[in-house]
Amino acid sequence: MRALVVYESMFGNTKEIAAAIADGLGESLPVDLVEVGSAPATIPGDVGLLVVGGPTHAHGMTKPESRADSAKRAGDRLVSRGSGIREWLAALHGGSSRVAAAAFDTRIKGPGLIWGSAAKGAAKSLRGLRFRVVAEPESFLVDGPTGPVFDRLVEGERERARSWGRQLGASLANRA
Repeated sequence: MRALVVYESMFGNTKEIAAAIADGLGESLPVDLVEVGSAPATIPGDVGLLVVGGPTHAHGMTKPESRADSAKRAGDRLVSRGSGIREWLAALHGGSSRVAAAAFDTRIKGPGLIWGSAAKGAAKSLRGLRFRVVAEPESFLVDGPTGPVFDRLVEGERERARSWGRQLGASLANRA
């Protein structure tokens, strides 16, 4: 069994969190880290855990309009240049309860009620595709909504993401 971590990232924050999660998972099982534009349309048969994450835009997963706005601000730093996790999940084949799944997002620091969560929508989509969601959606925080601080993860979030991945991987390895 291996894990597949699929992420969407505009400014690089979600990519950093996804890499930290993959590092943590890697302590228990083999893991592939893939940007959504390169993600498979069908889940490979040897994948036992699918982890999906993206930035929170307008209270949920990105849409073409919100990605276009972020792309203008990100400029050359833009990571995900095509479709996002919303579209990828909508087109995904091979959902199965034999595959465990989890979702994460990055969002602006502050009350989740105000900023929303892409992870909650992703987890709902994963359930709709018949994946076995094994963890509550998790948010990792970014400082501030405007200015140069949109580019900075809150201190400690990388390690928290690594720990979340470590716990997720260990719990699945113990079940195998």
